[in-house]
Amino acid sequence: MSDTKPFSVLDRTPHLQPRSLGEHAADGIAGIVGSWRFIIGQSAALVLWLILNSVAWVQHWDPYPFILLNLALSFQAAFTAPIIMMAQNRQADIDRHKAQLDYDVNCRAETDITALHQKIDLMREQDIARLIGLLELLTRERMGRGENADGEAPEAPGT
Repeated sequence: MSDTKPFSVLDRTPHLQPRSLGEHAADGIAGIVGSWRFIIGQSAALVLWLILNSVAWVQHWDPYPFILLNLALSFQAAFTAPIIMMAQNRQADIDRHKAQLDYDVNCRAETDITALHQKIDLMREQDIARLIGLLELLTRERMGRGENADGEAPEAPGT
């Protein structure tokens, strides 16, 4: 995606170009056609069409094989399918961009965690070295004073 700005950890919103009029219309149409309100409304219109053309209350404008209804539904399918595909492709681009943002955040978090592990390991090594130095110093002091491992002065050989 060459149309995106660089990622910023502080701003987690996708930096996509504004939607064109066609993209805005495709999103709106896909939102309407993909709703229960549309499905129920279209089903009601189809049932009404079938009833009005089957029963002779009104002059039959589309008799039994319902060729005009078939033509209308074919036109609707021919126009809505590409529009829905455009909306889905745009949503896929947005999802792909968000996934890239998440990946970038994860990579940076991994780098930070690795650096923290290295710092903790260095501090641990320094602490261990300091403790070993203190133990050696205490051991030398005890040896210099002639104390045994229990910290007591050794007994004189003749006592």
